[in-house]
Amino acid sequence: MIVFAVIFILMGIIFDNAFFFPAFMLVLLYYFYNYNADRSYEYIFENESFTVDVIRGKRRRKNEQYLYYKDLEVVAPPDHELVRKYKKQGGTEKLKKYDYTSYEENTPYYTMIIKRNDEKIKLLLDLDEQTLRFLKLRYPQRVFLQ
Repeated sequence: MIVFAVIFILMGIIFDNAFFFPAFMLVLLYYFYNYNADRSYEYIFENESFTVDVIRGKRRRKNEQYLYYKDLEVVAPPDHELVRKYKKQGGTEKLKKYDYTSYEENTPYYTMIIKRNDEKIKLLLDLDEQTLRFLKLRYPQRVFLQ
């Protein structure tokens, strides 16, 4: 996109000023694409709460979820029998789903069912071993590992 923008700018300088508008639009499109495509997630586990932050474009941080451990129902791999009833296809219960996974091939993700404002929600999370051990020690009857 940037290469085409430079070509349009050069064409605008050499031929006609009408080529500046597509160049401007390509630069604007590249900025918004880069902002939305580069997305990472940070999970913050504190004493009584759990927070999910979304970091866009490596610069802007937004707090997406602020939840309490006391409302935790289950944390398990997506194919575990306790979260199977919440699956999109074949599940019996429909919940609002929030996907905070990286979609990396070798990174396993976990499904967390938790209450927020008196409604159950489903979170898909990339949890590391240390976080899983912390949750397992704190809530052994609610956390299931692979």
